[in-house]
Amino acid sequence: MIITKRIDIVVPCYNEEDVLEMFYTKTESILNTIKGYSFRYVFVDDGSKDNTLKIMTSLSRTHKNINYLSFSRNFGKEAAMYAGLKYTTGDYVIVMDADLQHPPAMIPDMIAVIEQGHDCCAAMRTDRKGESVVKSWFSRLFYKLSNKLTSVKLVQGAVDFRIMSKQMVDSIMELTENQRFSKGIFSWVGFDTQWIPYKNVERPVGHSKWSFWGLFKYAIDGITAFSIAPLRMVTGLGFFISTFAFVYIIITLIQTLICGIAVPGYVTTLSAVLFLGGIIEFSIGILGEYIGHIYIEAKNRPIFILKETNIPLTKFNSKSEKQED
Repeated sequence: MIITKRIDIVVPCYNEEDVLEMFYTKTESILNTIKGYSFRYVFVDDGSKDNTLKIMTSLSRTHKNINYLSFSRNFGKEAAMYAGLKYTTGDYVIVMDADLQHPPAMIPDMIAVIEQGHDCCAAMRTDRKGESVVKSWFSRLFYKLSNKLTSVKLVQGAVDFRIMSKQMVDSIMELTENQRFSKGIFSWVGFDTQWIPYKNVERPVGHSKWSFWGLFKYAIDGITAFSIAPLRMVTGLGFFISTFAFVYIIITLIQTLICGIAVPGYVTTLSAVLFLGGIIEFSIGILGEYIGHIYIEAKNRPIFILKETNIPLTKFNSKSEKQED
């Protein structure tokens, strides 16, 4: 059999000791049915507290198609995906989670789609089975708000599970911001993306590492990373309130001078102060989000710090990370 193309599979991992070997076994059973391609795994240990790294190293000693990267601490899934993409060399690159919520059985179909000439084939969930009603509602709300406030359009139900051409991966790697929002980045770089729908799959073991608060902060980062619409909303709101206040003052003065009506008393004043105070705090909060982004990016710190790997680093540009002895 002649191998025509190589495909790298980037797998971010954080505390996945319960499912990692199962993931490799199930994925390999699918990949072994695909002819004409060679596959290599790039597992990224995002500072796991359990035995995830030990399992990775054990698998890499047993299987030659496994490479791994291990961070010095937990830098987050976005950093893990960035690191994995950085150390890929294949003609195509697949990004998928280790928890088996991204079905390996979809890989043959994704390869078939990208071979039709597309730059990317990505998966989108058609339902949110297994999630709480509140979490699902906020997720749908985020997509709607993001698409209204930003020029980067996100597909409802889009996940990180996708296969990309090397050209698209190289374009993604040119975006080196520290606070990353990959769904937005995938869309921002453009390229022709074909979507494949699938029904949500629950984890076979373990539980999600994302808390509601973590997802909320991630959503805020996603919107502020690609839009200044919230700042413009604050400007518009400030103009509206100022205009309303000016008109109200004129009306009050006229009533006082002509009709002798007293200036509004304690309740009116207190309500106005509390309302305006809330608007001011809200406005400062939005400004703080953007200033915080500037502050973090201005530090120009590395996106991740690499502690251990079995990949020869001499092949790669090491500007974006630091190798510890």
